[in-house]
Amino acid sequence: MRLHPRNAHLSRSGLRAATVVAALALPLSLAAPAGADPGAADQRRVMASINAPGAKRHLQKLQAIARANGGTRASGTPGYAASRDYVAGQLRKAGYKVTVQPFEFPFFQENSTALLNQVSPDPTTYQPTPPDGGTVGDFATMTYSGSGDVTATVQAVDLTLPPSPEPGSTSGCEASDFASFTAGNIALLQRGTCTFEEKARNAQAAGAAAVIIFNEGQPGRTETLQGTLGQPGFTIPVVGTSFAVGEDLASPEGTVVRVKTDTESETRTTWNVLAESKKGRADRVVMSGAHLDSVTAGPGINDNGSGSAALLEVALRTAKLQPKNKVRFAWWGAEELGLLGAEHYVANLSDAERAKIRLYLNYDMVASPNYAFKIYDGDDSDATGAPAGPPGSDEIEKTFEKYFDALRIGHVGTDFDGRSDYGPFIEAGIPSGGLFTGAEGIKTAEEAKLFGGTAGEAYDKCYHQACDDLSNISDRALAVNLGAIAYVTLTYAYGNDLPGPENRTAAASGARTAAADHGHDHGLTR
Repeated sequence: MRLHPRNAHLSRSGLRAATVVAALALPLSLAAPAGADPGAADQRRVMASINAPGAKRHLQKLQAIARANGGTRASGTPGYAASRDYVAGQLRKAGYKVTVQPFEFPFFQENSTALLNQVSPDPTTYQPTPPDGGTVGDFATMTYSGSGDVTATVQAVDLTLPPSPEPGSTSGCEASDFASFTAGNIALLQRGTCTFEEKARNAQAAGAAAVIIFNEGQPGRTETLQGTLGQPGFTIPVVGTSFAVGEDLASPEGTVVRVKTDTESETRTTWNVLAESKKGRADRVVMSGAHLDSVTAGPGINDNGSGSAALLEVALRTAKLQPKNKVRFAWWGAEELGLLGAEHYVANLSDAERAKIRLYLNYDMVASPNYAFKIYDGDDSDATGAPAGPPGSDEIEKTFEKYFDALRIGHVGTDFDGRSDYGPFIEAGIPSGGLFTGAEGIKTAEEAKLFGGTAGEAYDKCYHQACDDLSNISDRALAVNLGAIAYVTLTYAYGNDLPGPENRTAAASGARTAAADHGHDHGLTR
């Protein structure tokens, strides 16, 4: 296995994984002391059997699937269908009743790097953002853009230049903005108060051959726009640019530009994979989930092969147990386009079925190479970002903390910011929690002191890129978090007192609203 040089110490840590995992049986005694519970011996046996090599084998299989399918496992591609079949097949062999839940979703893929050139009066080639997002250029293709190769005159539409002190541009927000627009021109629009979808739809209806939307220009609103149009239905190229590029194209009048995009944007079918224990009270469901899809740019072995593989290993090892509470596992599709699998699942539950789910545990990126051990801040004790989760989320956080504390492993909180599949569950009032080792965010000096690794660098330098492969995994983080997942799953599978109100009803649904921006940087909408 090839590792990045900066993570060479992680390979040595991987050699110590067996020692780490052997210790994972220790904290189980905190939840199920010997002799106190008829299932305690089985729980200890399972904890002792959990091992990182088992999860690693699942990651190797997901990597092989991606390699055989164009380097991706994104929903809507053959790589995702093969991932679905692998997970479902493993679960069926273990004796689970498996449900494969289909749903339609808006698929998008950028097939090749876009082009934006000023042809005249000042010939200029603007730097593109490639499909894998490895670098951010002067412009980026908007998600759900159509394809095309257009050379035409740029026509400004209701711009505010210089920009106002506060955001507020209405450029392209109303059909009337295009009353004098010349069909066949390229519409130049400014970010502002309405969505990119509204702007682009109005421009397309007015006969624009392409659309360029540039950032508005106030402090914090000057960088390249990486946005989404929300859904398929656009037949012309739509790109977002920095404020500087937009300002450059706005003058002089009559500037000619070439825009080229190469995309696929359509409705496709994908699937969630669900499995649950045969035993346990059906009115007390302990649910865990991880998204199975990657982005189109790469194989997604950390994001989120790591969570999927760890959850699968725990499911397989616990398949023969007889828990007190029903245990349900989920592998979600289309997370990378907006938590769509989890949203579909929760939205299609009856009120009665939703009320039976006593808690939800989420595992998204649990083996980042420059990791931090992060636990979702269920009680908002960090006072950062989103508020506390639904009642009971604080208890889930403390259960995870108990595991790490028992092993004397440091941990920090992470905000319930709505960026993963717990979002629909907390919106439904279901107590939630989970683990995270970091994505594109930058590791702090305090975290480097606590966890090792490199301060000032991303937790995952290959986030949403082709290099998110087997070399992008921390074996130690995978081993430690695998034990945490098993410990918390078993704690609640056999628990008499589950988090949250004993008689929570569907009336709790909607009591808390998740952050508006969710998923892994799926793109700005306005």
